[in-house]
Amino acid sequence: MTPLVRSVRSADTLTRDALAVLQPGFTGTTAPDWLLRRLGEGLVSVGLFGRNVADPAQLAALTGRLRAEREELLVAIDEEGGDVTRLEVRGGSSFPGNHALGAVDDTELTRAVARELGRRLADCGINLNWAPSADVNSNPANPVIGVRSFGADPQLVARHTAAYVEGLQSAGVAACTKHFPGHGDTAVDSHHDLPRIAAGLPTLQARELVPFRAAVAAGTRAVMSAHILLPALDAEHPATLSPAALHGLLRAPEAEGGLGFDGLIVTDGMEMQAISATYGIERGSVLALAAGADAICVGGGLADEGIVLRLRDALVRAVREGELPEQRLADAAARVRALAGRARSTGTGEGAAPAPGIGLTAARRALRLTAAGPYRPLAEPVCVAAFTPLANIAVGDETPWGVAAELARLLPGTETATCTAEAAAAAGTAALVDGLLTAAAGRRLVAVVRDVHRHPWMADALHTLLAARPDTAVVEMGVPQAPPQGALHLATHGAARVCAQAAAEALTGRRPSPDE
Repeated sequence: MTPLVRSVRSADTLTRDALAVLQPGFTGTTAPDWLLRRLGEGLVSVGLFGRNVADPAQLAALTGRLRAEREELLVAIDEEGGDVTRLEVRGGSSFPGNHALGAVDDTELTRAVARELGRRLADCGINLNWAPSADVNSNPANPVIGVRSFGADPQLVARHTAAYVEGLQSAGVAACTKHFPGHGDTAVDSHHDLPRIAAGLPTLQARELVPFRAAVAAGTRAVMSAHILLPALDAEHPATLSPAALHGLLRAPEAEGGLGFDGLIVTDGMEMQAISATYGIERGSVLALAAGADAICVGGGLADEGIVLRLRDALVRAVREGELPEQRLADAAARVRALAGRARSTGTGEGAAPAPGIGLTAARRALRLTAAGPYRPLAEPVCVAAFTPLANIAVGDETPWGVAAELARLLPGTETATCTAEAAAAAGTAALVDGLLTAAAGRRLVAVVRDVHRHPWMADALHTLLAARPDTAVVEMGVPQAPPQGALHLATHGAARVCAQAAAEALTGRRPSPDE
C-alpha cells in the first residue's frame, strides 16, 4: 500500500503546483464559485481586469471574499495609470502615465505618483501590479508602447522605472516590471503577431536592458516577460519561451552578464496571438515554465474555469511525460507562494499618506505648450474635432479619452465631432474636413489627436483643417513626435483624464471651482 500512498500524494502535490503557477482571470464583479473552489485546491493568484471593477467599495469586497478562501493570495491587476487603467476604466485615470512623468523628469514626483497609486490599490486589497512598463520607446512607430514608456532615453527610463518600483512597493504593492527584455523597438503589437527585434546584444545591453537592471537594483518583486523574438538571444523562441532570455539573461549573475534577478518571473498574457497562434496556449505555457517563467498570466481574453483546467492538466501531463521537470514546476510554485506570503495586503497601503491631488499636479507639470503667436483663451462653447485612431488592446476601447468632457465642464455647450480612419477613407479628407467645419458652425475649433506621426490619414486631415481654420488649437494626447501645429499646440504626453483636465485649463485659462 505504501507505493499507492506515495502516488496519490505525488499526484495531489503536482496538481496543486500546477494550479499555483497560474494567474487566471474571471468575468463579473463577484467571485464565481469555480474560482473559490480552485483557491481551495491550490490556486494562489487571481488577475483582475476592468470588467471586474465597479468602484473601490465593490473591489475591496471582492478581494476580501477571495482572501476569505485563501489568506495568502496574490491579487494582481494591470494598473499602469495613464492610458492603461483598470481601476478607472470607465472614467479615465486620475494619474498620468509614464510618458508624462518622463517629460517632467522629476523622480520624486514619479515616486509620489506610484506611491499614491499603490496606496489606492492596497486599500482595495490588490497586492501585485503588472507595472511599470520599463520599455525604452526607441521606435517612434511602436503601436503598443508609446506613452506607456517613460521615454526614448535609456537612462531616463531607468531612473523613473526605479522610482516607480520604489514608490509602488512602499505602499505594500509588489511591482511587476515589464516587458522584459524590452518591447520598445517593435513595429508590431504582440497582441496580434510575433514582433522581431533585430538589435544585437551590445545594443540591448546599452538600451533595452538598462531600465530592467535599475528595476532589479530597486528591488522589483516581479518581472513580466515579453512575447518578442530577439535573434541576438534566441533565434527560435520568443523571450517568454526562451531559456536564454529568462534563465540565461534575467536570472544569470551580473558577473556573467545577466541581471541577477531572483524574484518572480510572470509571463505576459498567454492568449496573445504572438504565443497562442504560434504554439497554442497549453504548449506555450509548458515551454514558458521550462524556460524559467514562474507564473502564467491568462485571463484577459479567456476567463473561465475551462482555461484553468486546460492549463493545469497540460502542466501535469508535461511533468508526467518528462517534458517539464517536476522540480522546475515545484520551484516556480514555491516562488509564487513566497511572494503571496510576503505581499499579503493589509488594506491600508502600509501607512502611505494619501496624496489625492498628486496625479493632477503631475499632469499639469507634464503639459507642454507651443504658441504660433498671441492666443486668446477659449471663453465660449467650442467644437472639438476628435481624431480617433483604433485603440490597441492593452489600452482597450472602454476608457474615454479626449478633452471634450473637461472642456464642457468649463464651457457648457461644447460639442464633439469624431473623425476616424474609416470615415476618412470612405468620404475623403476634403469631405471629412468640410463636415467638421459645418459641425463647428463658426465656433472655435479644438483638434484632438493621438500619435499623429503614426497615422497618415490623421496628419492629412489635420493639415487640411488648419489650412481652413488656422485659429484651431491642437491637443496631442499621444507621443508628440510630429512638429507642433496650430494656433496653440498642447502636448499632454498621454490621454488620462487628468491630462485632459490640464489641457482644458490651459485652453481656457481657468481652473474649475471644487463644486463645478
